[in-house]
Amino acid sequence: MELTLLGTGAPAGLPRSDCPCAVCATARGAEARAATALLVDGALLLDLTPGAALAAARAGHSLVGVRQVLLTHPHDGPAVDLPAGLPAAGRVPDGRELTLISGHRVRAVSVDHPGTGYEVTSPEGERLLYLPPGAAPAGLAEGLAAYEMVVADVVGRPDAVARLRAAGAIGSTTDVIAAHLDHDVPGGPELARRLAAAGARAVPDGTTLIVGEYHAVPDVPRRTLVTGGARSGKSLEAERRLEAFPDVLYVATGGRRDGDAEWAARVAAHRERRPGSWRTTETCDLVPLLGEDGPPLLIDCLSLWLTDAMDRADAWDDAKWAAQGERTLRARTAELVAAVRETGRTVVAVTNEAGSGVVPATSSGRRFRDELGRLNAAFAAECEHVLLVVAGQALPLRG
Repeated sequence: MELTLLGTGAPAGLPRSDCPCAVCATARGAEARAATALLVDGALLLDLTPGAALAAARAGHSLVGVRQVLLTHPHDGPAVDLPAGLPAAGRVPDGRELTLISGHRVRAVSVDHPGTGYEVTSPEGERLLYLPPGAAPAGLAEGLAAYEMVVADVVGRPDAVARLRAAGAIGSTTDVIAAHLDHDVPGGPELARRLAAAGARAVPDGTTLIVGEYHAVPDVPRRTLVTGGARSGKSLEAERRLEAFPDVLYVATGGRRDGDAEWAARVAAHRERRPGSWRTTETCDLVPLLGEDGPPLLIDCLSLWLTDAMDRADAWDDAKWAAQGERTLRARTAELVAAVRETGRTVVAVTNEAGSGVVPATSSGRRFRDELGRLNAAFAAECEHVLLVVAGQALPLRG
């Protein structure tokens, strides 16, 4: 089954004609995207957008052979002129199936947003799922067969990808293509990096893909360390890396602090932005978790883990540090690093970048700074991907 993406952008296109933002200002050339529309084997058009006939011609195709035009979502703005020879556009009721003269079968998939998704099966049996902007599938049953390709709003609705993964509809070889791309994320390397973290990719307008043809699915790093200063956006970056995966276990190493309203507000803000399917555990006992099989772990953060480890080792006191605290702490750190090396789970860990500011005034403060630097370096050495977050911008250091 041959799929041509006549457009890959949001309904308003990219750049938006009336938007002065930085992303729109730089969306030129291959980064410019018309509203998403898909041409399947020259016989089926999914979403009718302005300039569809011209977009098809630029991609080396014609709309002459199109036998069915289906809309996936309400189209705002002025009516789109129907190119000569095309059948009238319509939508299929949820759950209903059409069989085209070309032999393709199209089933309408219900979604949780105004619109309809479509599952397209070729005469040879390849299966494509296309979802409208801002939508995730509704009422999925588990144990579905994996699609060969999924085209969806990966940036706007990463939880849609998570739902499909949980149900088995996205497997290890499913080619996930991001569509309906808007100005929420800069294009180029930043867009590619964020999509790769979700096991997805973007392609330029006019690209023709073969559904079912082998394509290397972006390799999601199994171990990632995200470091940065206070309020740099490192926790949000870590959460983004797993938001397209179901059943993530969020490991909070800070615990509760009775009577500390400011800390409670921080914890509440973190909880509020996590996907509802994630579970949370509050513990600093990381080694057993790393040794178990299970869903991805998001550990936030290593600096609080180190605080707990130094508490247990009596490492704050100079005399106790010299007597046994140093040996105890180093042994516990080595145990954690070994567990990271041997783990079979996907792990994203957050830490603080220490040592770039004022030198601590106390020996215990300097000790914490030094030990956190050593822990970060040892942990990073075991990770396939290391990111430094500055002013909300993630800079890849490794991977």
